Amino acid sequence: MFVPILGVINAYWFALPLILAISLVYAASRHEAWGRILRHAARLFVMITGVLALATAILLLINTQV
Repeated sequence: MFVPILGVINAYWFALPLILAISLVYAASRHEAWGRILRHAARLFVMITGVLALATAILLLINTQV
């Protein structure tokens, strides 16, 4: 039987390339040197991913308490 690939992939995996692109563009708008751009983008990627993971965990916790 045919299983569509997009039906199997969790929607949260699509957030990672989007967060990476946002981090790179934002960092590139602040710095000109590639080293500084990549360091800033990496920090921003971790911060955004952490905030989203924390928000997801809080919402899941609230949802399971009801």
